[in-house]
Amino acid sequence: MTVNTTVTVRVPAKVNLQLAVGPRREDGFHDLVNVFHAVSLFDEVTVQAASSRRPSPPGGVGSAAEAFAGLTAGGALGSHLSRVPLDGSNLAARAVTLLAERTGRGLPVTVHLDKNIPVAGGMAGGSADAAAALLACDRLWGCGLPLEELLGYAADLGSDVPFALLGATAVGMGRGEVLRPMTSPGRFRWVFALSPHGLSTASVFAEYDRIRPDAPEPLLDRGLADALAGGDPAALGAALTNDLQEAALSLLPELERTLKTGAGAGALGSLVSGSGPTCAFLVGGGAERESVVAEREAAVVAALEGSGLCEQVVTAYGDVPGAAVL
Repeated sequence: MTVNTTVTVRVPAKVNLQLAVGPRREDGFHDLVNVFHAVSLFDEVTVQAASSRRPSPPGGVGSAAEAFAGLTAGGALGSHLSRVPLDGSNLAARAVTLLAERTGRGLPVTVHLDKNIPVAGGMAGGSADAAAALLACDRLWGCGLPLEELLGYAADLGSDVPFALLGATAVGMGRGEVLRPMTSPGRFRWVFALSPHGLSTASVFAEYDRIRPDAPEPLLDRGLADALAGGDPAALGAALTNDLQEAALSLLPELERTLKTGAGAGALGSLVSGSGPTCAFLVGGGAERESVVAEREAAVVAALEGSGLCEQVVTAYGDVPGAAVL
């Protein structure tokens, strides 16, 4: 019998269409209403057996830490790659260790990240890699876990990790990990401006707490939900909001120029994605003629590339499915 020694999983980035942030809780987290939208920027995560041993039976792993045998990263992300931690602190490495701990299965694996999702860019690249590593090790080790159990492990790793398993469009409640799919029949086109800088999620939330000590409880924007359900790109562009945007602009003021540049070139809507600093520009979709969308997209790309503010400008569409074994 052939035993698989390598599994590769493709996993998408996300953009937040609405990110409503409540006051800081006693546990340090914030209640969120987080409308996730998966887009066609993909990382590929490959886990490979680091030895010839077959997966251990339940209870057979001597030490869960032994399951992670090393991590490498590559891709065409320029300076972003230098921000990828290559040790056990990487979320993908932590996912490997967690799955080994919880299941008692596993054999030592190396992890390779082929990255196209910005690093520390507000598009959940690290969370996506963690979700992909969970799914890849589940397949490689023969765990056969149901999706609900994988989602529980994902939530333990981080608030954005469960969505990367599901993809499509969903609203996240609680700290973002309690997901409910949203109706979104249209396909939307996006332009993303990748900053040469990174922003840590913790620093942006800390700045948000400083700026908004009186933050209200978050609520879903019904106008945004209706725009998604109707596949209306103009209404969706007008409804995009991110409560963390002001904090991100406070820490990186040049992002305001980036947002104005894309909006001035004709984007239907713009915002900082998540905790930033990636800026997202909706350029069309739904029932619009493809030629109209293509012209608008080209104008936004040209303006951003000519601004000198971005390390890269990339295009994508959404929504797309979540993590999948290749």
